[in-house]
Amino acid sequence: MKKYDVVIIGGGTAGCAVAYMAGMSGLKVLLLEKNIHLGGAITSGLVVPVMNCGENQINREFYDALTTELKSLGGQVTYLGNQGWFNPELTKIALDNLMRKASVEVLFGVYIQNVAIDERKIISVQISNEILSVYNGKLYDNNKKLSVSIGAKYYVDATGNCEIGKLCNCEFLEKNDEQQPVSLRFIMSGVDVKRFGEWLKDYDKDRNVTTVENIDWEVHLSTACTWDRDKKWALAPLFKEAEKNSILKPQDWNYFQVFTVAGMPTSVAFNCPRIIDYTDMNKPEEVSKALQDGRQSILRLADFCKRYFPGFEKAYISNIADMLGVRVSRRIKGKYIYTADDIITSKKFKNPVVVSNYPIDVHSRKKDQSTLRVVKDYELPLESLMSADIDNLFVAGRCISTDFMSQGAIRVQASCFAMGVGLGKYFAELENNHNSLSLAE
Repeated sequence: MKKYDVVIIGGGTAGCAVAYMAGMSGLKVLLLEKNIHLGGAITSGLVVPVMNCGENQINREFYDALTTELKSLGGQVTYLGNQGWFNPELTKIALDNLMRKASVEVLFGVYIQNVAIDERKIISVQISNEILSVYNGKLYDNNKKLSVSIGAKYYVDATGNCEIGKLCNCEFLEKNDEQQPVSLRFIMSGVDVKRFGEWLKDYDKDRNVTTVENIDWEVHLSTACTWDRDKKWALAPLFKEAEKNSILKPQDWNYFQVFTVAGMPTSVAFNCPRIIDYTDMNKPEEVSKALQDGRQSILRLADFCKRYFPGFEKAYISNIADMLGVRVSRRIKGKYIYTADDIITSKKFKNPVVVSNYPIDVHSRKKDQSTLRVVKDYELPLESLMSADIDNLFVAGRCISTDFMSQGAIRVQASCFAMGVGLGKYFAELENNHNSLSLAE
């Protein structure tokens, strides 16, 4: 059986951060990813930018390393005071580079078939013979027999849906009515961004919604519009007219947001459509319907942009996300269940892994019922990343131990980066303490 210090299942934003920090700390690390590249929400989901989480963030080592690596590749820009404007395609390469620098072993195309547990500990995870057979022998034993079991001291479930926790029969916290709509992002290219930006800045004077800046001789912009009536959206009349003319359906513009993309000067990324009819992402049939409906909505939104936005006349759909943007699904029961009250009261913890001021942001499928509550700096404890049922199972990403409302604040990428780094440091500390004890003995 091949053995490691740390095995991470899921190479998304949180999983990569754990792997990088543990590897840079000298631990033997294996990162297992079901897709053919790393990055999860950023790369497969086209979730850019990384949202700003305040000036007092901790455990920034991975975030800063990724920013530096992407800048060297021409895939990063700092806009609106936020360094996290990344190019999704170049992020795939940047993450490969960071994993090599940290001596992390990465296996793509891997699904976990089974988990062996003994006395509240994972002994090994099992992957299929077919998957292993494509690799060059690293996972073969001394007798050249195929090994399907991988052992480790610490396992991290960074799958988003807590798939390893499910295999371990861990207790979960989610309830049937605690759901948020998903999104399916896309990119349009061939946009005259300068022309669009000039029109947009003149059309919408609200700088809390619409911004346009020139950075390194390129135009960067962002704007938004929703069907909620909490404020007057400048773009709303255009969407209403398009709905009246049957160019859009009402649900197509329930949430609309666009940004430019670092290193892609003629492209605009869409944080939409937000798909309101299907919310249970633990059901394959709902995932499938959401994907199909989302792609139809993208077609209508692209047509709308070409008709109504100056600069989009020759634009085309250049990329549709390979995965849905899931805001919430399974949440494991951990050694500490983090709550919205912890955020609102800025509760302090002995072992914080995240410091953030990102608001409590919970989307609703119903008009005027979404939540966006501004808060002060808050801390997330390490114990919310520890399974209550399995002693050497840890979680990172959106599936950590939280109540529904607090998860809406802690799920964003900058916090996932910090969680991962915090776990990597914790594993290194455990190993260093263990080695010190061994030497003393």
